[in-house]
Amino acid sequence: MVELLIKSVDETDPNYGCNPNERPIKEHISNGVVNLDKPIGPTSHEIDAWVKRILDVEKTGHGGTLDPKVSGVLPIGINRSTRVIQMLLGAPKEYVCLMRLHEKISEARIRDILQEFTGKIFQTPPIKSAVKRELRVRTIYSVDILEIDGQDVLFRINCEGGTYIRKYCHDIGEALGIGAHMAELRRTKSGPFTEDETLKTLQDLTDAYYYLTHEDDEKPIRECILPMEAAVKHLKKVVVRDSAVDSICHGADLASNGILELSPDIKLGETVRVLTLKGELVGAGETVENSDGILKSNKGIMVNIKKVFMLPETYPKMWK
Repeated sequence: MVELLIKSVDETDPNYGCNPNERPIKEHISNGVVNLDKPIGPTSHEIDAWVKRILDVEKTGHGGTLDPKVSGVLPIGINRSTRVIQMLLGAPKEYVCLMRLHEKISEARIRDILQEFTGKIFQTPPIKSAVKRELRVRTIYSVDILEIDGQDVLFRINCEGGTYIRKYCHDIGEALGIGAHMAELRRTKSGPFTEDETLKTLQDLTDAYYYLTHEDDEKPIRECILPMEAAVKHLKKVVVRDSAVDSICHGADLASNGILELSPDIKLGETVRVLTLKGELVGAGETVENSDGILKSNKGIMVNIKKVFMLPETYPKMWK
């Protein structure tokens, strides 16, 4: 765990808010996210609908669409957390892909071309995509070849959010002059969500909700549904004093005197999560200074708040 920088010291009032893991079960569900293992077949929107029906909730939404033929990590936000889950759209992703080359070619050439397709690449989204088809730059952080078997290449790719792996495979085939396509794909990471013990299936969720409603057992559903704070763990953090919380909830930006702790190495203009001393997510915003500048400041706005997730009056009003 990265040690936080201390700007000031204060205590939190136990009468307001609560630890995210200790919310009453109804509030836990309505402020929760599911690290769901999407199966091959249904669309991401169908998965949304099924989760909504399983949990009998008003609204669900996913972070980063997966095609019907793609499986793996699909974070789902519930009710109020659907807005939080949108913070994952630009977050780094990881996939394991099976690419099929249309002709045989040397293993050395395969390794060379994948090395060339690392770093910043140009992509035009495919015809069947949810975004405007225009040339854009995407960053490939790393590509690791796991196995080469004839014309089949199995690799793990870490990339910027919004990278189309199907198009990536097609473009590699074009560059090689032999053609290639994506045969299979599984997402193994989306922002902070991975294939760890928190990854759950639709059946896990169904069983957990049954135990809650028929046997009054909260433990399985708390294991399936994570607090919404889990969806922004990939962002650096700024911790605020109780007196700053309600003003942020009413639309104010975060001033220097409201900050207690912060992550090191925050850059100017970086998106950060704003938390209470109890670890609750208040909102997210862009920094006006880097970590050192925030730490040394004694006045002025330090974070321009872009999104607020906590309801007003969760903490008392302490501003005029």
